[in-house]
Amino acid sequence: MGFGSYDESEQQEVDADFDDDDAVQSSETDHEGTIEFENGASSDELLDRLQEIKDDEG
Repeated sequence: MGFGSYDESEQQEVDADFDDDDAVQSSETDHEGTIEFENGASSDELLDRLQEIKDDEG
């Protein structure tokens, strides 16, 4: 069979009938707390680096 050909016999049946019991409850993945990140670079340094990246792409 060639590239891009469609053959229904290759398709599989998928059971899309999901129960609520099988679903992930969003409250199970709540995160309470804080996160801090310091990269050591100033805003000006980061903006300069961003401009360098953009200049290299163009």
